[in-house]
Amino acid sequence: MITSQDLLAARMVWGAQKVAISKAYEARGLEAARTAALRHLEANYGYDLGPVMFKPTMASGAQSFRPTKAGALAYFCGHSAEYPLDTGFAIRGWRAVDSVTSAELIAGDIAMWMGWIILTDRSGAVTKVDKSFGYQKDAQDVLRIVLHHSSLPYQP
Repeated sequence: MITSQDLLAARMVWGAQKVAISKAYEARGLEAARTAALRHLEANYGYDLGPVMFKPTMASGAQSFRPTKAGALAYFCGHSAEYPLDTGFAIRGWRAVDSVTSAELIAGDIAMWMGWIILTDRSGAVTKVDKSFGYQKDAQDVLRIVLHHSSLPYQP
């Protein structure tokens, strides 16, 4: 059974790896960032279980949804001919990631979490994102993201 502590740990790892992708890009360039992003995808997402329902924050039009690992990689690192509008969300200089829970639902080997993810970049600027994660444990009991929906907060 998944616990609230499992969900918190998964978000903490997810955030730390976003920071690692940014730092890899700054220190060693695009290929290092892609390597870090692929490790991130393989460690956290359920692309090996099937399509992941991934709606990135800053994706739009026909490429709003990223059910494949290649689409997620393009969103995280940009520089993709197949996804020309992607600028690389994970290479934006992130230094810290925190989360605030609104609600979570746990049902056996499936869990859902909704709240805010707060990202801080190297200059101290903060980006707050509305986020929903759906998780499933795989055959090795590793929590995998199978739903990732993200949007900027509504500004009336």
